[in-house]
Amino acid sequence: MISTRSTRRRFDAAMLAAKAREIRKHILRQVHAGQSGHPGGSLGVADVVTALYYGIMRHDPLNPRWPDRDRFVISKGHCSPVIYAVLADCGYFPLEDLESFRRPGSHLQGHPCSAKTPGIEASTGTLGLGISTAAGMALGGKIRGDEHHYYVLCGDGEQQEGQVWEAAMFANKYKLSNLIAFTDRNRLQTDGDTEDVMPLDPLPEKWRAFGWNSWEIDGHDFHDIFAAVERAKSDHGGRPTMIIANTTKGKGVSFMEGAASWHSGPPSDAELARALDELSHA
Repeated sequence: MISTRSTRRRFDAAMLAAKAREIRKHILRQVHAGQSGHPGGSLGVADVVTALYYGIMRHDPLNPRWPDRDRFVISKGHCSPVIYAVLADCGYFPLEDLESFRRPGSHLQGHPCSAKTPGIEASTGTLGLGISTAAGMALGGKIRGDEHHYYVLCGDGEQQEGQVWEAAMFANKYKLSNLIAFTDRNRLQTDGDTEDVMPLDPLPEKWRAFGWNSWEIDGHDFHDIFAAVERAKSDHGGRPTMIIANTTKGKGVSFMEGAASWHSGPPSDAELARALDELSHA
């Protein structure tokens, strides 16, 4: 277990990649244990969330409500397995709790609940709710004069919701430069390709039209992720930032990669064993 306390800790790319592989194993075990959940998107964003919690954000597992912490909101709340895996590995709660994923009475339900789970900043699940909530939180931070940042992880299919663009206008109006968001751009959602369901391209241009900084990165390249966050922080023009992270749904597991069928649903015993073996030998 690696715990990131009140100051940022930097790890090289190889260490972060190794950590992300462990997080992916935890994701798969959770969904298998609960016989329900969303493995594809969770696996795809493991690198982004790993980079944030192990190298970028200020947070303290021993004091989850530490006032000076950075905040992370997972707007695509159905990908709760990835944030639960990271929080448990950091020490917010025991790793053994992951075995109770989606079980009756567990604090680790399908969508995150801030009232029940240490380290969860906002209850999310309804698409568009997370980025809207984070924008309000960021405005509060700005009014108070806080120096921390608010990080948000959005889905790409989620951006077919009008509430996302209302939040975009709000964040631009109030010049929320303390708000740094990522889009998990895997181009797949429950019903298939996002561009067939409701086209989103060109996403960076749309966000820039709403007054945000926005550009694309490789969502599996730790150097890209770190550089994007530093670039966002260096802008002093009062603009929020949306980083379009191009990812592969199901990343790290050959038979899940790029498959919309793995948007949700548990692996079988044999599939779990195969996936864990692939990750162990990656």
